[in-house]
Amino acid sequence: MKNIFEISFTVLPEHLDALQHVNNVVYVQWMQDIATKHWTSFVLPELDEKILWVARRHEIDYLSQAFLNDELIMKTWTDDHSAVSWDRHYEIIRKADNRKIITAKSVWVLLDKKTFKPKRIDEEILNVLK
Repeated sequence: MKNIFEISFTVLPEHLDALQHVNNVVYVQWMQDIATKHWTSFVLPELDEKILWVARRHEIDYLSQAFLNDELIMKTWTDDHSAVSWDRHYEIIRKADNRKIITAKSVWVLLDKKTFKPKRIDEEILNVLK
């Protein structure tokens, strides 16, 4: 795993579903949130003004449950890429017992901000993401 970006947070009441564990939809929101935070932590503003990433696919393996007040660590990192897309991986671990809650992968597509058409991942972007 290269260039791992990590955040910590606590499960709140609004994250829970009728079964009193974190709702599946919340995990997808957390994946988008950490991907955005990771990207904005290092991208130059002039590059960020020209491009944007959109999710094409999410795969989530639910390994355990997270509950109210659980303290979680979420990690993300990028991996393989094609001409216009990049794979991003995720992992959520409960701090108390180091139990893995989910592992996940998303495929993100690079778009031109003006045309909203796919944009080739060029050297400038490769250098930022590696």
